Formats: sequence, C-alpha cells, structure tokens
Amino acid sequence: MLYKDAGVDIRKAEDALSEIKYLIKKTLTNNVLNSPGHFGATYKIPAGYENPVLVSSIDGVGTKILLAAEYGYYEGLGHDIVNHCVNDILVMGARPMYILDYFGTGKLDKKVITEVVKGMAAACEENECSLIGGETAEMPDLYGDNIFDLAVQITGIVEQDKIIDGSKIKEGDKVFGLTSSGFHTNGYSLIRAIVKNAGLSLDAYIEECSGILGDLLLVPHKSYYKEVFPFLSEIRGISHITGGGFYGNIPRILPQGLTCHINPSSFKVPALFRFIQNKGEIPEREMFSVFNMGIGMILICEEDIGLGTQIGEIRKGSVTVEINGI
Repeated sequence: MLYKDAGVDIRKAEDALSEIKYLIKKTLTNNVLNSPGHFGATYKIPAGYENPVLVSSIDGVGTKILLAAEYGYYEGLGHDIVNHCVNDILVMGARPMYILDYFGTGKLDKKVITEVVKGMAAACEENECSLIGGETAEMPDLYGDNIFDLAVQITGIVEQDKIIDGSKIKEGDKVFGLTSSGFHTNGYSLIRAIVKNAGLSLDAYIEECSGILGDLLLVPHKSYYKEVFPFLSEIRGISHITGGGFYGNIPRILPQGLTCHINPSSFKVPALFRFIQNKGEIPEREMFSVFNMGIGMILICEEDIGLGTQIGEIRKGSVTVEINGI
C-alpha cells in the first residue's frame, strides 16, 4: 500500500507548491535570509530601531471558508487573513514584517491553494510584508475532500516606547470610526445560518444592496495599515472591530473607570448589514455584539487628526461601552 492509496499524494502536493513559489518570492524583502523550502524561515531585524519589540498575532478565516467554497471564489480569503492579522498588530503600533501560513485540507486542490496563496501574496505586497514560509498538509481523515482550514501567524515590530496599549486614553478624548469593506471575517456562522434558513441563493441579486449576494458577502477584509500607520504618534488607542463587535473589542483597550460612548446616528450602517439583520430577525444589540456594523477600526485621539468620522467620545463610567438607544 502506498501513501497515495491512503489519500495523501505527496507528488501532487509538491507540484502544487512548486507553482506557487513564484507568488511567494514576489513578497520577499532583503530582510529575508533564505528562500522558501527550508525547514525554518529566517528574517533579519530591520536597522534603525533602538529598542525594538516584536508583536505577534495568529488568526484564521473561520467559516467564511465554507461560503467561499460554496460560491467557488477563494482568492479573497488570502486577502482576508493577511489584512485581518495586519490590523491586529497595527492596533499596538506595529509595522508588519512577515507572515507564516497554515493550509490544511482533506484533498489538495491545486486551483484552490493557488488562488488562496495568490490572494495572500498580493495582500503581503500591499501591506509591505513578506510571506516567508508555512505549512501545507493533506489529511483526508481530518478534513472532508472539499474542506480546508487557513490560518496565518504574523510578526511585526515597534519601538518599545511607541507601543499603543490604550493606557494614555483620557476622559474627553474623541472616538473616530474607519469604514469597513463589509463583514470582514467575522460572524459568518450566523450569516450562513440566516442565508440557509431564509432559502437565499448566493447568486441572487439583492436590490437594496445593489449586488449579488455571494459577491457582497465575500468582499475581503480591509487593511488599515497604510491609512493609519503615518498617524500613530497622534493616536491614544486603537480597536480592531472583529469577532465580538463593539461590545467585545473596545473594552480591550480602555483604562479602568472610562466608558466609550458611541452615537450610532453619527454613521450609516451599510445596507447589507440591515439586509442580513432583517432576514434573521437579529436584535440591534446582537448586531453590535457580533458585527462591525460598517466600522472596521476605531481610533481614540485627543483631537481630530483627519482620519474617519467622529462617532463618540470617552467619558467617566463603569460601563465600558455605551451605545445610544441600545
């Protein structure tokens, strides 16, 4: 019996990986000391830092993968996972340096993995970081034939005295919201359940949203790196609105005794969010507890720095997040 007879085709995997190496090499900078294919990846700390601190994070795309598989579009997932992780370290003031990826599947499909890596490589170039290595695993008894998992570990760098941790936030600071591109990578278990229960087709044109449902739901996660990084010295706190929505993410950066007061009438919730809410009969508080509601990142500053729309302010209080009318 051969390994192939057990469902793992090593040669097919090697063939697929050889075809995506050119995509990976496009992301490599002079700080990468070895080419992809070694047992480990090496990255030289950039010059110019006096007291550098490495900032790391890891995340996955979640059940958005199932929606992408059903619709047959995978490239956006590569953008999703890189941009999500870049945002997660940006909130601490870190510049992204490199990522490592994990792709586990039941049966390796060259077309699928090529599209995913193409998206990751493009996102890495856009975010000025390198895809320096990763792991591709074919495990037929763990995953179904058409099922895969995707995760990325990212490492960034920041001067120790420039770390943004929310400790400088004060009463009277202003809260600004940066618009999201959609649902990003969160809440898709709920979204998929609603789509299924409502009998919706991903190919359906949604009049009030001016687009095809599958296209709308699979818009990639937005990166805020290039928009926000030049202004980090003027920002006291940043919250990436991911799983847990407003109520779950904003408290992570607030000093004790302060409340983030949000005025929801200060920004317009995109039509797609309201469409899903109406189809699923989701309470308003649940919406703000699960989704980003059109605000993908929140900045807390002493004054207006020209980024985003003011959606609230910091007040004294024991409740960490207050949203008018909810």
